[in-house]
Amino acid sequence: MEISWNDFEKVEIRVGTILDVQDFPKANKPAYKMEIDFGTDLGIKKTSAQITNRYSKESLLGKQIVAVVNFPKKQIADFMSECLVLGAVGPKNDIVLLNPDFKVENGLRIG
Repeated sequence: MEISWNDFEKVEIRVGTILDVQDFPKANKPAYKMEIDFGTDLGIKKTSAQITNRYSKESLLGKQIVAVVNFPKKQIADFMSECLVLGAVGPKNDIVLLNPDFKVENGLRIG
């Protein structure tokens, strides 16, 4: 299905830095809860991600990622997710996070 350029412009995809990572035992599938800094305009947002197959909590701290930041909040168990971290999803839910090759300013828009 094709979308228009106007549709694409509505999706806010931004760069952020992971500040905190915690186990999320109440999630249905293995996941982490994370706090991500998207810069002064957007601030810190929380999310949950099923990325435990490939990433340890320690390897995620300080890592820059790419996320959609303008979806409505979504409740996952007892947690409110405020953004969607983007990644390539393999056949066994083996997710590889999208991230910039070089460190950039938090909050920069992907376009």
